[in-house]
Amino acid sequence: MSTTRGPISQFMERNYLHFNAAAMMDAAKGYETHLDEGGKMMITLAGAMSTAELGISLAEMIRQDKVSIISCTGANLEEDIMNLVAHSHYKRVPNYRDLSPQDEWDLLENHYNRVTDTCIPEEEAFRRLQKHIYKIWKDADNAGERYFPHEFMYKMLLSGDLEQYYEIDPKNSWMLAAAEKNLPIVVPGWEDSTMGNIFASYVMKSEVKATTMKSGIEYMGWLADWYIKNSDGKGIGFFQIGGGIAGDFPICVVPMLYQDLEMENIPFWSYFCQISDSTTSYGSYSGAVPNEKITWGKLDINTPKFIVESDATIVAPLIFAWILKM
Repeated sequence: MSTTRGPISQFMERNYLHFNAAAMMDAAKGYETHLDEGGKMMITLAGAMSTAELGISLAEMIRQDKVSIISCTGANLEEDIMNLVAHSHYKRVPNYRDLSPQDEWDLLENHYNRVTDTCIPEEEAFRRLQKHIYKIWKDADNAGERYFPHEFMYKMLLSGDLEQYYEIDPKNSWMLAAAEKNLPIVVPGWEDSTMGNIFASYVMKSEVKATTMKSGIEYMGWLADWYIKNSDGKGIGFFQIGGGIAGDFPICVVPMLYQDLEMENIPFWSYFCQISDSTTSYGSYSGAVPNEKITWGKLDINTPKFIVESDATIVAPLIFAWILKM
């Protein structure tokens, strides 16, 4: 057993020897090897990983250059910042499985939006961000400038305007760590997030132009350019947390470049891991085994492939702890 690692890694090395635990260890060691050999890594965030406070471990991964680019849902983009500025106002509901429709209605009436066992406070989280982000959107609109959703969030974070509200240690915010490094992010389907809905409402009220916000197609074009510039050498790995658009959108950049743009020298993704509890059946993307991606031109026959069929809120921090030698 390695003595250069901290107690979490040593515990993992001693105990996680079989089944999903072994798959997790194989994935973690594969990630580490990929980085050691000069590779870059994309992490994709589905679900509500920010509300699950993945930032506690992910922020340090960003600071230590263990991730080169992130793809996330609009919810994960905004909910990390909401947790940063409204943490003490969140409400935990341990007995969420027992809630009746009336209980759920009562939460709505009290301006709590539930994500499994955690309720996000509307006023302190959503509306607090809305007030600040609207001004940034409006200033860009007035100046005829256009930015991506994450770039607007970076502007808000780096302005310092939110510091007055901080309710957690800022080192535990992955978005703040990403903003400070200007980490590349793609946010497919941003429109379905709360801030996306709010932006749409301003467009419908003719307060801002829809074109002030750069689109998903522009994200794909930007990502294609980034992939071309960064896929030499060991290449780029793909670490997927959950399924859905956060994973499917960016992984498709490779077959698009190869098949649609006919760039025949584009390398495949050079590492792949998915943490998912989705059932492997019924045509779901989230439940597809990695080998299926070979047929779509996303992974090579020799790409190291891992799937950990478990809860990402448990598994991802452990893998990050291994990478960080904690």
